[in-house]
Amino acid sequence: MSSSDIALPRSGKLIASQRPKISGWQFAARVTLALLFLNSTLCFSAIWPTVYVLPDAGISPEFVCLLMVLSAWSALFGKPSLRVLGVFSAAYLLLAIGHYADVVVPNLLGRPVNLYWDLPELPRFLWVTVQGLPVWLTVLVGLLAVAVLWAYHQLLVIAMRVVAGAVQRPARTTWWWSGLLLLGAVVVVNYSEDPDKPTFVSKAVVPVYWKEAMKLRDILVPERAARLLPPATVVDDALARPASELLGGLNHRDVNMIFLETYGAVLYDQPDSSRAVAQTRAELEKAILASGRKVVSAFYVSPTIGGASDLAHLSVLSGIDLKDSRKHDVLLTTTRPTLLDVFERDGYETFGLYHSVGWEWVEREYYSFDKYINGPALGYEGPAFGFWKIPDQYAAARVDQLYPRDASAKPRFTFFPTISSHFPFHQVPPYQPDWRKLLGPQPFDAQAAARAQAEPVNWEYMKPDYLRTINYTNTWLAGYFMQPEPRETVYVMIGDHQPTGSVSREPTPWDVPVFIVSKDNRLLDRFRAMGFSDGLTPKKRVPLGGLHQLTDALLTGFGG
Repeated sequence: MSSSDIALPRSGKLIASQRPKISGWQFAARVTLALLFLNSTLCFSAIWPTVYVLPDAGISPEFVCLLMVLSAWSALFGKPSLRVLGVFSAAYLLLAIGHYADVVVPNLLGRPVNLYWDLPELPRFLWVTVQGLPVWLTVLVGLLAVAVLWAYHQLLVIAMRVVAGAVQRPARTTWWWSGLLLLGAVVVVNYSEDPDKPTFVSKAVVPVYWKEAMKLRDILVPERAARLLPPATVVDDALARPASELLGGLNHRDVNMIFLETYGAVLYDQPDSSRAVAQTRAELEKAILASGRKVVSAFYVSPTIGGASDLAHLSVLSGIDLKDSRKHDVLLTTTRPTLLDVFERDGYETFGLYHSVGWEWVEREYYSFDKYINGPALGYEGPAFGFWKIPDQYAAARVDQLYPRDASAKPRFTFFPTISSHFPFHQVPPYQPDWRKLLGPQPFDAQAAARAQAEPVNWEYMKPDYLRTINYTNTWLAGYFMQPEPRETVYVMIGDHQPTGSVSREPTPWDVPVFIVSKDNRLLDRFRAMGFSDGLTPKKRVPLGGLHQLTDALLTGFGG
């Protein structure tokens, strides 16, 4: 009998008894593939430092929740309809997009997702991205993106339909729910957001959305913002005084505030680390003294560890303890004054040197530097080292070349976060002893540059590479202090935070060293009176306070 002889109902669909049956192994394979697909949608990590991701060998908490929801729905209402599965799939896709942003944005911007800053910039980012493309190609890319999202949504619907069909009967049995609850308990017990304590359970996405929602509430509701931030700070107190009393101790000398990336107290506390950097530390101190300057030092407590350097930067500038990152995010949306305002009121021109930034850094709106210099503005044409490309030594030399500090220029406050000692501590730039050649078309010896660029990342044990980056920092700083000085400058050098646990390999305090370098011994006496000691090694291991309290110390030391 031919297929044309088979009687079909008026709907044109085969009745259940006539549908082709699948074998047990085919059914198991379909369900397994559907489960793996649904789990991998929310269980992946970013490939540093790219926008690409790889699936993790783990379990997503939201995936387990999805199984419970589908099982409960099947038990109560029967197999979910396509419309219901479409809603579930849309919500699941939204979670996937959130997880993607959560793991990729820190790679690209060096900070977590911040919807307040990121959402308004998304249209501008897309506009800049398509500049120079033909209109037809722009439209095609847009349609392709929509098609990909739609196709992924349909795959989620299909996968959820397979799983819903598989759990429909077991959902009514005790053993199925016992297994689900046991799996949920295992996920809860093993869940961790600590990057130094990874488990097979991936980071949940719902808390990310919740934190962002709470953050937006804190920012957009004035009463919430007012409760998060102190009503006044030492910066407000300073600006309330006459201008003649603000920074009289500086006598209009230039000030360079240099944040030393990952320059933590482990360099003093751990004997092996201290020995590894002892020579370059001694050479740096020798160079400071040989230049006619002196240095005093002390320990302070950073508001962060392992990353999020902005919390340390803005704690010092604002005088607010920003260990709670919500305070940092709220502060950026205000017009609260910082040390930059104090220096500007005293006639200084403020510079922000961010050579590691190659994108549109929207948060700089809060800082309001008179001159903001990012990586592209330096015009670096030498070899790129690591993800950040431009070595600290070049940035320090180039900004003085671009903006000469001659006698006619206003006194200058420069805010300079370094980057060459940043995680993951690979491709350490070679030091160029000839600073004139450094600014030429070939800043480094080709062989030395090639050796540095060939360095792989040691993900298993980062301490040797970390210590090499610190030695590089000490070395280029020593060379910098030996260069001719166009105008007398006071240097404030601050470690932003301790390195990650992959370096320290043990619990560490959040302490960092702070150095004040100047030719004016009377100015340094003020800091000695506050607990600073001579040299690059603080005599007192007990920190003098948090970095937000360093703000008051600087205002006191530099005051009239």
